[in-house]
Amino acid sequence: MNETIGGNHNWNIVGHEWAVEFLRRGLLNGRSRHAYLFTGSSSVGKMTLAQTFAMALNCESEDIAGRPCGNCRSCRGIVSGSDPDLILARADESGRLKIDAVRDVMRLLALKPYASRYRVAMLDDFDQVLPQAQDALLKTLEEPAEHAVLLLLAGSTEGILSTIRSRTQIIPLRPLSLELVKDHLIRRGAEADRAELIARLSSGRIGWALAALDDETLLESRATFLDLLRDVLRGGRVDRLKIAEQLSRKLARDKGQLRTTLDIWQTYWRDLLLECYETPVKPCNSDRKDEIRALAMRANPAQALDALNATRRAARALETNANVRLALDVLFLEYPGLD
Repeated sequence: MNETIGGNHNWNIVGHEWAVEFLRRGLLNGRSRHAYLFTGSSSVGKMTLAQTFAMALNCESEDIAGRPCGNCRSCRGIVSGSDPDLILARADESGRLKIDAVRDVMRLLALKPYASRYRVAMLDDFDQVLPQAQDALLKTLEEPAEHAVLLLLAGSTEGILSTIRSRTQIIPLRPLSLELVKDHLIRRGAEADRAELIARLSSGRIGWALAALDDETLLESRATFLDLLRDVLRGGRVDRLKIAEQLSRKLARDKGQLRTTLDIWQTYWRDLLLECYETPVKPCNSDRKDEIRALAMRANPAQALDALNATRRAARALETNANVRLALDVLFLEYPGLD
């Protein structure tokens, strides 16, 4: 787990101090809620915080202030995912959590704990759950069992029913500062230049930054998709449509990788926009600054902003199961460089 940043406790969370203290105070005062909604961008730390909170709820240490201890049966079981009182909801092959799965989780949550104080259910990507499946939670939220705690994780509250939002304690997690992420990576053994690059690319998402530090293939994949974007901008209409066809075949069944690709491209267009306006802000893709500077000589701020907005629209469209090939065709034809 991540090393502790401040405080005399064992939560071992990087950043998000206010959220940690809020949850700890609830435990210390015996005022924990029966349902929480953790929101924030992907890899910002939602799962780590929710898991650590679950450990603290069921930790067997007699010292409440020292929970989670990380060493007891319950703490070890939650970390490994084998604790009988931790219920993890699983999406099906479509990538969504269906109503039958939600009902099954609620049924298990209503049972008495097997060996702990609470039964804890964790549902990830809850903003992607369809409204009728979300409705399956309402009875549990309206009449919660004393031993049940529900932890929902979502990118935002936008796709979540108001009846659920009003019955949960919302914990919004914000991206961390560049310096905090960079300093933590250096403490983990990264060289300063590499730590700064990863910190900038992470956009404050500590989970992604740590994964990129440990797995070089993440940065290699990023370089591949930035090279692909460069090829798109250099090509004519026929070339762009051909790349769209190839990319759609490769990523049509991997929406997660497609979202990641579009996120990477958004950072590139933001960097170009900053360069067009000659701001002193350092680019996110600092290893591509010469390439971005050269492109800024040929593109104007309006084109950079249009490209950024087009990429955002494509990302939103793909969240609604739009046709991948069509979305990429439209996107690439909106990018600058064509007459």
